[in-house]
Amino acid sequence: MRVLSWTVGIAMLTMVATGCATTGQQGADDKEYTPPLSIYNILDSTALVYSDPVAGSAINDHPLRWLGFLSHPLGHAVDYGVNRPMYTLGGSIPYLFGYTAEDSLLDSQRR
Repeated sequence: MRVLSWTVGIAMLTMVATGCATTGQQGADDKEYTPPLSIYNILDSTALVYSDPVAGSAINDHPLRWLGFLSHPLGHAVDYGVNRPMYTLGGSIPYLFGYTAEDSLLDSQRR
């Protein structure tokens, strides 16, 4: 059993050591340059200013997205009609409702 564990250990060490021996990249002479499909980067905050976001969007948009557009005003009505008054009520008697400092911070950051 001890010989088997040593053999498996050496085999694993060999695989780990040889896996990092190469970079996996092709040489510069046998690789052809292919330009990127889009220069639009979602992490760039100015990308929407300097590029066309429609060009980077999906060809067929998801059909439930329109349901989201239509129900957005309903969500705002529930927020202003139910959620914000509950935070106000909870903030007025914090020991009764368990209103914490994190709740207060969340409520203060609303627009």
